[in-house]
Amino acid sequence: MRRRTLRAVALNAAVALLTAVTLLPLVWMVLVSFMPRYASSAFPPPFWPARWTGENYYELLVRRQFEGAWFDYKVVPAIWNSLGVAAVATLLGLLLTVPAGYAFAKLRFTGRERLLKLLLALLVVPGQVAMLPLFLLLREVGLVNSYAGVILPSLAGIFAILFVRQAALSIPDEMLDAARLDGASEGRIFVSIVLPLLAPITVTLALFIFLGSWNDFLWPLIVLSDAHRYTLPVAVAAIVREHAADGELMMAAAVVTTLPVLLLFLSLQRFYIGGLLGGSVKG
Repeated sequence: MRRRTLRAVALNAAVALLTAVTLLPLVWMVLVSFMPRYASSAFPPPFWPARWTGENYYELLVRRQFEGAWFDYKVVPAIWNSLGVAAVATLLGLLLTVPAGYAFAKLRFTGRERLLKLLLALLVVPGQVAMLPLFLLLREVGLVNSYAGVILPSLAGIFAILFVRQAALSIPDEMLDAARLDGASEGRIFVSIVLPLLAPITVTLALFIFLGSWNDFLWPLIVLSDAHRYTLPVAVAAIVREHAADGELMMAAAVVTTLPVLLLFLSLQRFYIGGLLGGSVKG
């Protein structure tokens, strides 16, 4: 009993230490964002602000004065741009991938196995390989420098389809067959039976798609050329090119970028864990 107690204490201490090491950079990022300009450049770098200030957030989110002129980093419009793009990408992505994943798991149609093998093969192909052909295709149809060009290539994600399929495999066939015998259509079965059972998976997938769209940097950078249409990662990168040495301002930008998705993750953590467990085990 004593040995088990010591082992439990050691494991809890190790987990607490690992958690502290993981959270330390995030805590220091927040603290530096409230430091006066160039305060973090001292050696050794201070951990706690000697004087708290919100000037970095004011400069980042409102405006900045330089040589008598006011400059706008366009971060607030970029936040709304990212929210809109991520929300639309999440909604449309769920509308496409959840029915597709269910169809691959429970419906019989010609060529299903071949399509599934093709999806598995395409899953190992890096997305960067298709960026140039995608850009040329979007340019031909006039979708370059538009939000449609940012959203469309990522809607039918292969990982999302396979993720839903793996979870849908655990739905008993007898339940679906009983609904068909009662005269329910496939659409009614999907809406009334399948979707409620896949609710944790759907929320988890929505979180994946939203985070992926929110954090996406390379593709919006390629497609968007108008600074007024920049998403938040692209707008922050544009600031970094001009103020790479301004650590406090960059930390404030990192907090602005991280905080919304962190709050979203914490609010949906229960569904996220349940969805991961449900999508990883075949019943």
